[in-house]
Amino acid sequence: MKESALAKAPRAAAPPPHEVQAFGTVAEMPIALAEAARREGADNLNQLLADTITLRDLYRKHHWQASGPTFYMLHLLFDKHHREQDELVDAIAERVMQLGGVSVAMAADVAETTLIPRPPKGRERTAEQVARLLYAHEIVLEEARAMARYAERDGDVGTGDLIVSDVIRTNETQVWFVAEHRTAVPAEVE
Repeated sequence: MKESALAKAPRAAAPPPHEVQAFGTVAEMPIALAEAARREGADNLNQLLADTITLRDLYRKHHWQASGPTFYMLHLLFDKHHREQDELVDAIAERVMQLGGVSVAMAADVAETTLIPRPPKGRERTAEQVARLLYAHEIVLEEARAMARYAERDGDVGTGDLIVSDVIRTNETQVWFVAEHRTAVPAEVE
């Protein structure tokens, strides 16, 4: 870990970890769902959470690094989508907790969990930013659809509703808006 150049005096050691619940476990939660269904739901939602956090952060990166003739429009669009993804992050994390699970929360844990490829640290052209966002959305949507089916199978209508009503609908709308910024020339209409 890097040390801050501003640090003058040695710091005290961080407090030792004292977990009250291990990640990957579910606590008893009287919500009329079997423990196995709650565990599977929490595990699935944590994967979706890690990918949604990553997508949210991609939007923030591209918001800051937008450029070119569509800068202003994309700067605002990416900021709007970042805020919407942030709302999804909170809703997904809270649903994990409602199921009795523990939400993935820290950047290092998200980075090791996400299925979305890490972008370069540098600035990309608009076409690559758009393509990267669409690819990330597709990953989230594929996962969300599968997870909605599992939730329905297990009778977990709360998780299913969150995934369909919020995650899938928000991501499909964002895909529509972002896809309209692709630079490929459409085929002529006959």
